[in-house]
Amino acid sequence: MSFFKEFKEFAMRGNVIDMAVGVVIGAAFGKIISSLVDDIIMPLVGVATGGINFTDYKWVIQQAVIDGQTQEILKPEVTMNWGSWVQTVVDFIIVAFCIFLAIKAINQLKRKEAEAPAPAPEPTKEEVLLTEIRDLLKEKK
Repeated sequence: MSFFKEFKEFAMRGNVIDMAVGVVIGAAFGKIISSLVDDIIMPLVGVATGGINFTDYKWVIQQAVIDGQTQEILKPEVTMNWGSWVQTVVDFIIVAFCIFLAIKAINQLKRKEAEAPAPAPEPTKEEVLLTEIRDLLKEKK
């Protein structure tokens, strides 16, 4: 078996194709959620919190060393940027909540489709024949 034929069989398996489609759709859905959070929700959160930007908060562990004459930074300050971490956690919670709402809405739509009653199945030939026999017996009485 040639290398290319083996690769073609691998690449054309149903699982690989399904996974590739899932990754592409997942990436597009991720962009939609990111835009929702960045462009719609975060401005509202910013207004609600008075414009607090957590990324500006940090603990300075060691001050920067600056040359007194040239004002050149000889050694940059060492900081623990805890505000960036808090902002990342807040972003994650908002994104996770948006995804939860989207999945919940999709599941409700699927449930409504599933709840639609299926049409009654057609009676089999035996059932039709038995019904005719029953009706004939009722008529004889």
